[in-house]
Amino acid sequence: MNNNPINLILRFVLEIAMLIALSFWGWHLTGGWIRYITALGLPLIASVIWSVFRIQNDPKPAPVQTPGMVRLLIEWLLFSLAVWSIYHMGYVWLSIAMGILLKVHYAVSYDRTLAMIKNKPYKELSR
Repeated sequence: MNNNPINLILRFVLEIAMLIALSFWGWHLTGGWIRYITALGLPLIASVIWSVFRIQNDPKPAPVQTPGMVRLLIEWLLFSLAVWSIYHMGYVWLSIAMGILLKVHYAVSYDRTLAMIKNKPYKELSR
């Protein structure tokens, strides 16, 4: 189910929403010229973490190979931070909606999540 086009689109939208939420949160955290740095810096840091720490046999090469569980925790941490940042800015229903969509995505992607927990490439489990 992980490679279902609808699930892949949902994952892409959730990743973009995470970056946008972190940017808006950075803007709301501070004032003056610092808000420009936080609005650009938070999503930049998140995207660097997201793209650098990868598991073996990810679609792209892993600059820093990490165990599957570590990668899963990084994903959950960044998505949770995005949901919390939305809540912190006062958009309670939007944060609940994003949280529900994340749970649906990970439930549908159970095969990928299971492979990451077992620290095996996704392709090995599908055989």
